[in-house]
Amino acid sequence: MDDNEARIVDGRLWADFCDALKSAGEQVLRDTTPADPFNRAEGYRYLTRLLRLSLEKNIEFGDPRFPAFYSLSHATAKIGNDNPDNVYQNCAVSGRYNYRIRGQRGSVPYLSVETKAGSYGSTGTMAPTGHIELEDLDILDDGSFEILVSATPQPGNWLAMTPESDNMLVRQTFENRSAETAATLTIECLNADGEAQLDPAEFAAQLDGVTAFITGTAGLFIDWMAVFSAHVNQLPANDQQMCLSAGGDPSIHYHNSCWKLGPDQALIIEVDELPVCRSWNFQLSNYWLESLDYRHHQIHVNKHTASYGGNGSLQIVVAHQNPGANYPNWLSTAGHDQGSMLFRYIEAQSFPQINTRVIQFGAL
Repeated sequence: MDDNEARIVDGRLWADFCDALKSAGEQVLRDTTPADPFNRAEGYRYLTRLLRLSLEKNIEFGDPRFPAFYSLSHATAKIGNDNPDNVYQNCAVSGRYNYRIRGQRGSVPYLSVETKAGSYGSTGTMAPTGHIELEDLDILDDGSFEILVSATPQPGNWLAMTPESDNMLVRQTFENRSAETAATLTIECLNADGEAQLDPAEFAAQLDGVTAFITGTAGLFIDWMAVFSAHVNQLPANDQQMCLSAGGDPSIHYHNSCWKLGPDQALIIEVDELPVCRSWNFQLSNYWLESLDYRHHQIHVNKHTASYGGNGSLQIVVAHQNPGANYPNWLSTAGHDQGSMLFRYIEAQSFPQINTRVIQFGAL
C-alpha cells in the first residue's frame, strides 16, 4: 500500500482536502481585496464555483486516455474575464497519446482549438503548445471535419502538442447566438492503454489537485487585479504574453483593466476609428474576473450588436442606471461598484487607443 492509498484508508485524504478547501478562503481575505459584504460574498461564491469546475476538471474529466469535452467556464461558473460571446470547451489530453477530433462546422463565426501545458493549480500558467482555427481546416461539403492531435506532425488537419501538453481549450465566438449554430465536437484517444476505472492512488492525487486549482486560479487573478489597479477606469493594452500564459488566444489582442464608479458616476469608453478585424467586444466583470450576469443584465457589447457614430466611431457608457435612448451602447453594472473589464480585438490589423473618462451621470 503506497502513501496515497494509506491516506484513503485512514481518512487523512479527506481531512487534507477539507483543510485545503478552508485555506483557499484566505484568497478572498487578502489585504488588497474589497472588504465590503457584497464583494466578499461574491468572492466566496466564486470559490464555490471554482470547486464545481475543479471537480469536473480533475476527477470527472481528468483521464487523458478517455477524453471528453466539458466546459470550464459558462454562465454560472466563470474564470479569467470569460467572454459572454463564447462557448468554451475543455478536455484533458497528454502529449504521450494521439487523438482524433471529429466535428460538424455549424455556423459559428470563429472557432479555435488549442493545446496547453499546465494549469493554474500546478504551474500557475496555461502555456500554449498548439493552435488551429476554422480558416486552417479542410472542411467537407457537409460541414464535417477531422483534426489529428499529437506531438508529432500529421497530414491534413493537425493540431500540435508537446510532451508537456496536458489540456485542450476550444473557443467558439458568436456574433448573435440566437441566429448561429455552435460547432459540435467529439474526441477519442487513438492509443489509449489501461481501463476506464477508478484507481485509488490516482484518485488521491486528483482530489489533491481539486483544491490546488481553486487556490491557484483565485490567486492568479487577484494578482492580476493588483496589476490593473495602476490604471483604474482606463483601458491600456495588456502585456499580451501575460494573457497567453493564462490560456489566452494568440489571435486576440487584450485590454484588461479594472473599473470603479461612485453611485452618481458613469464611465465613457470611446474609440475614434475601429480597426479592420474579425470582431471585437467589450465586457464588464466583477472583482474576481467573472463576467457579470449576462443572463439577466446587459453587460457586454460586440462588433455586430453595437451602434456606431456617423463616422464609424464607438461610444460605450457604463453606468448604474440606463441613461436612455441617446446612449444605445449602455452597459449595466448589475449592482456592482467596482470590478474588472476587458476590451478584446479578434484578428485585428491594428490596435487603436481606447479612450476613457469618468463623468457625473447627470452630465450625460
